[in-house]
Amino acid sequence: MFSIRRIAGVTAVLTGIGATALGAVSLAQAAQPSHPTSVRHGEVKAAAAYGKSVHVPISGRDRVYTADQTSNTVTVIDPSTGRTLGTIALGVQRLGTTLSPQYTGNVGVHGLAFSRDHKRLGVVSVTSNTVDIIDTATNKVISETDVGRASHEGTFTADGEQFWVADRGRDTVTVVDAVRGGVVTHIKVGPGPSKVVLSPDGRTAYVNHISASEITAVDVRTHRIRYTVKGLGDAFSSDEAISPDGTELWASHKRAGLTSVVDLRHRRVTAVLKTGPDSNHPNFADTRNGSFAYLTVGGLDQTLVYHRNPGGTPRLATRIHHTGHAPHGMWPSGDGTRMYVGMEKSDTVDVIDTATNKVTDTMGVGKEPQALVYVPDAAPAGSAANLGRQGLGDTPRNVPTTLPDGTAGEPMRPDDKGRRLEATVRTVSGLGMIQLQARDLRPTTTYRAYAVRKDGAKTPLLSFTTDSSGNAAQVLAFADFTGVGVSLTSQGKATAQTLARMSAAATSAHHGSDSGVEAADLLYCDCC
Repeated sequence: MFSIRRIAGVTAVLTGIGATALGAVSLAQAAQPSHPTSVRHGEVKAAAAYGKSVHVPISGRDRVYTADQTSNTVTVIDPSTGRTLGTIALGVQRLGTTLSPQYTGNVGVHGLAFSRDHKRLGVVSVTSNTVDIIDTATNKVISETDVGRASHEGTFTADGEQFWVADRGRDTVTVVDAVRGGVVTHIKVGPGPSKVVLSPDGRTAYVNHISASEITAVDVRTHRIRYTVKGLGDAFSSDEAISPDGTELWASHKRAGLTSVVDLRHRRVTAVLKTGPDSNHPNFADTRNGSFAYLTVGGLDQTLVYHRNPGGTPRLATRIHHTGHAPHGMWPSGDGTRMYVGMEKSDTVDVIDTATNKVTDTMGVGKEPQALVYVPDAAPAGSAANLGRQGLGDTPRNVPTTLPDGTAGEPMRPDDKGRRLEATVRTVSGLGMIQLQARDLRPTTTYRAYAVRKDGAKTPLLSFTTDSSGNAAQVLAFADFTGVGVSLTSQGKATAQTLARMSAAATSAHHGSDSGVEAADLLYCDCC
């Protein structure tokens, strides 16, 4: 999720650089014999020099996809009309039969990538640890493969034969046969790999981590580690992206609110930017005004736009304020004129005009969108084959919150600190899914949350404990929510037993798990 102007989904051969490198590809990549290049209105797409890109006008054959973590769907959008065509259901919605020991569907639909011929979509489910390969023309699942623990984000190789996915709960990248399904091999890359992206020439895979402040470069042909770049701004990197010219890699540090900029030519970190709470999913866009990097900052409801300065420190050009809450994944159109951004806590996608950096349209998608990709020439014009409606409708509510001292928790604080307490309520399987996120409360303190009715009466929802920084990244409860807001009371310093349980859960999360049990009615997860 990123932005790109003339690049992004570039040509049928030029664009899909996995889940992060957008657009431009080299002549060597464009000349894949097994996946012939298509031509739109006589436009020759394969003739692009390394680091260049091809302008692909938006058409009814293009598709935008979002990975919807709570509805366990992939939403399909026609960007030429701004119409949500429907969803591909890979499992049932949260709760329901997902807690049954006999449940066999996918859980935690989260990561997305597309092949460079634009014919296949790779979907990673972070809780069931599966990779689904989907035919973009028919929206049908071609294969499903069980991969490593806490699999997160991945990419197709340049020839489309394999899909590489990072296993956060291990120290491996799992290599999947993207044509027939099944695991080819595992590559050891270091602790907590989070995402895999590919260089424009297709020869090098770059892996970021949630347990190491480094980028690991892997030779795609030999599977050997070529080198590592150390010194990133934080050990937990939720997402990464490579620039279309292959010279820079941006790695976001969601928990720390930082973003590291890596010079791949000299293999060194050139800048660590203070970008804000829940910094995530960088992308790139080249415009007439220069080359820019885009970055979602979920805690500020903003996308930041930086003027790139290869080898030096990027300059903040502007801040884009979204219509919804918690921008997450993003991707540019094939002609770079639009940027599509998923709103995690509003179940929508915002469309940004890259010439003005203003939001021009918003459309509804499935529940809790995570990754997002734009794929030119993905399907026949007007086609909505094999799509359903699971996860659509029932717009979530972001309700007012009150802290223990009686002050409001949801107003945006100055100095890019974000909100102290956010509460989002969705209807899932007939219940309210109450999602809380807290920042800068008292460290290692237990709080009880209540649903507050219009008459002021309170109904207990759950208890949770903050970490050593006073944060709780994501707390979930399921209840018959009839309130108009959420309030907190402090239960005092957490007990030793609770802290020990949190430490074990944090270790599990640090090794990639999407969630750990905090209490009988509560799930705590740090989703990225």
